[in-house]
Amino acid sequence: MSKGFLLLMATIGGFVGSYVPVLLGDTNFLDGWSILGGVVGGLLGIWLGVKLYKRFM
Repeated sequence: MSKGFLLLMATIGGFVGSYVPVLLGDTNFLDGWSILGGVVGGLLGIWLGVKLYKRFM
């Protein structure tokens, strides 16, 4: 499994996960909800990366 691909997916997932609370009205980008969303998004990004890697590569 490619570490670079999983790192890319975790980074994208973390960014999206940390930005979702901002879209929902939280004005602080480094608030607790954004940090929690980044962690959850990063984990979901890794999970999605594993699924995509197994399916297409």
